[in-house]
Amino acid sequence: MRYLWSVPAAVVAWFVGGFSATYLKGLPEGTTYFVPPRIDLVVLGGFAGGVLAGLLIGRIRIAVPIVLIVAAGMWWLTGSPFGDLLVTLLVASALGGFFGALGARSSVVAAFALALPVAWTALRPAEQLADWRWLWQLNGLLVGAGLAILLYVACWKRGWRSVGSWIPLTGFYLVSFGIVASVRLVSQSTGKPMDAVGDASTEAFFQSFEPLLREYWPWMAVGILLAIPMVALKLRALPPPPPPIDPYADKSNDAVLSDDLDWIDQEEPRRRLLPRRPSVPSAQE
Repeated sequence: MRYLWSVPAAVVAWFVGGFSATYLKGLPEGTTYFVPPRIDLVVLGGFAGGVLAGLLIGRIRIAVPIVLIVAAGMWWLTGSPFGDLLVTLLVASALGGFFGALGARSSVVAAFALALPVAWTALRPAEQLADWRWLWQLNGLLVGAGLAILLYVACWKRGWRSVGSWIPLTGFYLVSFGIVASVRLVSQSTGKPMDAVGDASTEAFFQSFEPLLREYWPWMAVGILLAIPMVALKLRALPPPPPPIDPYADKSNDAVLSDDLDWIDQEEPRRRLLPRRPSVPSAQE
């Protein structure tokens, strides 16, 4: 019964979570493309949608085929030729569904899987509002809120025992911004030599950390401080854990003895003490 609602919800989540924020403004008028023919949107959107679909379904053997079918079906509806971008979309969606299904069992894995989609979404206002006055505040708020959500998700199941994953999770969150920058640069370098594209994407990957740490590190510190009370309130709101199950609760206290041990329950006859025998006089007496 669970799959009757999780599978349709996963299909909607794959599309809405992966492409709803990008395809509406990126399409020319009069077109019906569901999947934009841009490698950055295909990779990042397919992965983000796959993660959400995997989290909803929670089974790898079901989530991965579902996202592959949905991705191939959406690509076929666009009328685009079957080529490298389709393979890229399928691989990104399958990886997202795999990690999303693993994240349904371990909240730490879910946090790592969501780091790339959150980083992709956090700096999107910078593309649309380049001259806006409050752009630093908006981007910083999204970066800090995204980190707080990831740290909160990491402690969802195990509580404070997962705090040790906050340091690698924060590092992977920063790396995700570099991955996003590299993928976007590759999408804008169509027709250029592969060596030049590879060098430029590598340079963009490493250069993305400097402005991020220089401009948004206060917001990331606020995000970490915000995650601490979020986890504390979540753990405080949980009901106390149930007591451990007694394996002998359904059994009576009376021991079941076999027939050859019935003598244990019988009353032992009262022992009669014999008087002490008088000592025998020796021959010298």
